[in-house]
Amino acid sequence: MTDGSPTTQTAPRVTPSWQRFEIAIIATARELRAAFDERLAVLDLNLSQATLLAYVTDFGSSTQTELAEMVGLGRAATGTMIDQLESRGLVERRPDPDDRRVWLVATTPAGETLVDRFYELDQGLRAEFRQGISRADRHQLAGLLDRLSVNIAAARGNHAEPPLKSSTTP
Repeated sequence: MTDGSPTTQTAPRVTPSWQRFEIAIIATARELRAAFDERLAVLDLNLSQATLLAYVTDFGSSTQTELAEMVGLGRAATGTMIDQLESRGLVERRPDPDDRRVWLVATTPAGETLVDRFYELDQGLRAEFRQGISRADRHQLAGLLDRLSVNIAAARGNHAEPPLKSSTTP
């Protein structure tokens, strides 16, 4: 007896969707982000702000467009973040000597001091995260995530290299 619905057979689900590794990666990334944001609250920073500040401190003045790409946010959201950091005296905008239409974002001495404190917190938090996970395991995971990133880019029709590579020591 049929109820009028199509009679196509579907394959049984072997693993519930919430247990698939893609979902686990997303959930873990959210937990990582939340843990960093909680720990960075003592500096009155979130992970995006701390990342931007550290990047400019470590690699020198950058344009808002470059910073937006590095942080993975839109230009407008990055501009708002720069405004917030600038109002706290942590970064400043300077004219680009090569292009009058562009401003470069640079850290101030106060920003550099805060980055030092960020790196101290970051080192301690990463040590906590890595409890019971060997260096070899971290390297293997980094390699698998790089491969997954390439596969995702290909599935999206973007055959270029993914924007972030795990070339740093995991």
